[in-house]
Amino acid sequence: MSEKTEMTTELALLGVLAVLWGASYTFIKIGVETIPPVTFIAGRTLIAGGILLGLIRWRGLAMPRDVVIWRRFMFQACLNSVIPFTLIAAAERSIDAGLATILNATSPIFTFLLTALITRHEPVTLRKLVGVGAGIAGICLIVGTEALGGLGHQLWAQLAVIAATVSYAAAAIFGRNFRGLDPMLPAAGSMICGAAILIPLSLVFDRPWTLTPSTASVLALLGLSVFSTALAFSIFFRLIHTLGSVGTTSQAYLRVPIGVGIGALFLGESLGPTAWLGMAFVVVGVAAMTIPARQARLAR
Repeated sequence: MSEKTEMTTELALLGVLAVLWGASYTFIKIGVETIPPVTFIAGRTLIAGGILLGLIRWRGLAMPRDVVIWRRFMFQACLNSVIPFTLIAAAERSIDAGLATILNATSPIFTFLLTALITRHEPVTLRKLVGVGAGIAGICLIVGTEALGGLGHQLWAQLAVIAATVSYAAAAIFGRNFRGLDPMLPAAGSMICGAAILIPLSLVFDRPWTLTPSTASVLALLGLSVFSTALAFSIFFRLIHTLGSVGTTSQAYLRVPIGVGIGALFLGESLGPTAWLGMAFVVVGVAAMTIPARQARLAR
């Protein structure tokens, strides 16, 4: 496969990941209407982990037995599922799916900052700085002044989403520790560890056997687990190694118009009139932050 074809494939997967994760906010919004956040996320990690384990066995692979790797899986689970999944699910009981999408789209900013200030494993270039600026501009245009003016309401929920975003950024960087493993292995390992943490909490605090979830919430849980978790995380760990952590999290800019659009279509949430112009800035931001990743990879 040529370098050009390979990069086209990776960018296409980046778009697929943006769609899968863009839809996740609507799934969550519907799901937590009748399922408590901890139980909802426990179900998400358990179902996704089970699907990934089945796919791993079908492909003839085996989960690693090294204790050190499983410790890394546990830490990755905290960064990439237990903490952010639960925070976002709890927050979406108070705020719209569209607003959660927008706030969570700042993950490339935090990844960029963590990379530049702490790990320094990816070069800080003018193009990436332009990408960050363009992405922020696009997000502001898509949200609109009315939505931005509402940031003071339900402050705890909005801060929870931002905290989840920082956790995602750290997870994108820590995910480099799984280089050399098939992408499904850390995806499955982190989901299994996440379920191991969350299921006991669900049993103690939510007593799930007493719940009566709606059909819509159950279907949302299944859609979230199969598509926005099992499939999405397999793609995520692959892209971490091919596009880099900043390049991979740049799909958040695409996720904004997709997530807001899905929320508008299925939940009746409104889009701002400047959304199209904002999407143009978003595309510029994605290109600026992913193209350098290809150049850096070719230089190695």
